[in-house]
Amino acid sequence: MTTTLPVSGAHFEPYEVVVGEGLTAGLGRRVAPFARGRTVIITDETVAGLHAPAVLASLQAAGVRARLLTIPPGENSKSFAELERVIDRLLAFGLDRRDLIIALGGGVVGDLAGLAAALYMRGIDLVQVPTTLLAQVDSSVGGKTAIDTPRGKNLVGAFHQPRLVVADIDLLATLPERQLRSGWAEVLKHGLICDAGFFDWLAGEGAVGAKGDPAALTRAVVRSIEIKSAIVGEDEKEAGRRALLNLGHTFGHAIEAELGFDEDALTHGEAVALGCALAFRFSAARGLCPLADADRVETVIAAAGLPTRLEHAGAFSADRLLARMAGDKKAEGGGLTLILARAIGDAFVDKAADRAAVAAFLRAEGAA
Repeated sequence: MTTTLPVSGAHFEPYEVVVGEGLTAGLGRRVAPFARGRTVIITDETVAGLHAPAVLASLQAAGVRARLLTIPPGENSKSFAELERVIDRLLAFGLDRRDLIIALGGGVVGDLAGLAAALYMRGIDLVQVPTTLLAQVDSSVGGKTAIDTPRGKNLVGAFHQPRLVVADIDLLATLPERQLRSGWAEVLKHGLICDAGFFDWLAGEGAVGAKGDPAALTRAVVRSIEIKSAIVGEDEKEAGRRALLNLGHTFGHAIEAELGFDEDALTHGEAVALGCALAFRFSAARGLCPLADADRVETVIAAAGLPTRLEHAGAFSADRLLARMAGDKKAEGGGLTLILARAIGDAFVDKAADRAAVAAFLRAEGAA
């Protein structure tokens, strides 16, 4: 079964997210309306070996001329140096404003290719074909594109909505178990933000999705996109409610940055899972949500094979983590912005979090 989900907002052209199994064979037919000239597929070296032949064949069958541009796999490719190299290759290919970029890969590919599409000739069309669970439920939808800097994650970027997103559940079968679990963290996050019933399903019958069950994965991807698209349609540029989608990210990004974005030590999804557990425990410590909810969140995250405690990621300085959090892109006027919770399914934005309380909490959690 194929599900088509609309994404629309007041300030961008509406587009569709198509979710289902076996979609790659028909990708060319779906992409053809946007391929008015030349098409470049940006992917990483790993994904190119796994999925590029089938994608190229589908495009060719639909009369779409396409060529590959590969980048090294991993978070380190979200850099100024790699962005410059990609844009230089696009210029060498002679792309113009009528042409199309297809981002074929996970979150790194989607972020880098999306930013290149946003910048090239002041913006050309983009189609997202996410190949990881994390990208299917989160980064491919909503138009956020970015690269990292040594001072933090995703600090340089642009909003550039795609023309189409095609999420083929079959592509997830090639994911290593750790990457599948990492994507599951973003799925859990969506339930924690605003849908307690969805979280209940994920914690119970739906938990098989974290182990690769296609039916559970399809339901999890569809519901996650429904939640995200509703929020993005209301608040494209994170001026208000969209910040809720960053539950767990302020803590998580700080930890990732302290680890030098070393995915062998901690993947992005693992950082989000750890950040969600920290956000709920901090909320409980401040009397904002029931301790029982924080305990349940930790139990469900741990059952999915994801980290819930700082010591799972390494040794950290509370002051350094706090400094990273204060430099997060959601921070305003030097203040500290956190996404906290009143309960499972009821998150809120706190734009004036108490820095001393956060520092004390981090030390209680084991930071030096």
